[in-house]
Amino acid sequence: MDSAVFACFAFYGSLLILKMYALAFITGQQRLRKKAFTNPEDAMRHGGLMYHRTDPDVERTRRAHRNDMENIYAFLFLGAVYSLTEPNLFIANVHFLVFFVARVVHSVAYMFAMKAPTRSLAYTIGQIPCVSIALQILVHAVAHW
Repeated sequence: MDSAVFACFAFYGSLLILKMYALAFITGQQRLRKKAFTNPEDAMRHGGLMYHRTDPDVERTRRAHRNDMENIYAFLFLGAVYSLTEPNLFIANVHFLVFFVARVVHSVAYMFAMKAPTRSLAYTIGQIPCVSIALQILVHAVAHW
């Protein structure tokens, strides 16, 4: 990692992936604790078809995890390409940090059903660096076309 910007991106990207793994683990633990399984074979393994059902707490953690996948994967692509444009390290770090903090706040707000508009504000704040990065990539690409 000769690029400080790429190293910074790799740091925050790795933390985000670990956060996604944590949500996946929490979802699985919720399923076991609540005995609410999506697949009949899992329900049979844990007590019978009566546990082939949904649960609001399981669904909440599953939605938080899905929302992460919808947003973090795009950030990983944008951040990797952005790193190739050789941006200013401080500015890149701010973009990466804001997105990371926003996603953590978003997940906490989702998991603990925090009062609105906490989750939507965190989502919106997290989108600002992504849009900024995407626009910078486009400007850089057009300039080098």
